[in-house]
Amino acid sequence: MMSFPDSIRRFGGVFADMQQKRHRADYDPYLRLTKSEVLQDIAECERAILRFSAAPIQDRRRFILYLVLRSRP
Repeated sequence: MMSFPDSIRRFGGVFADMQQKRHRADYDPYLRLTKSEVLQDIAECERAILRFSAAPIQDRRRFILYLVLRSRP
């Protein structure tokens, strides 16, 4: 597996976490979220995007290429 700077790895982790939460929100009729939980998630996403945007362009490009070209099971 490729090695990425912390800001890129954290962005990927936040993205994966939020995607799971989105799936739960879409398909779990018993899920109840508070406004503060949602606002906290939004703030976390904004921080991750800012960190990702601040990473060197070559690292961001390498990360995107990794996502597009990696082999999947």
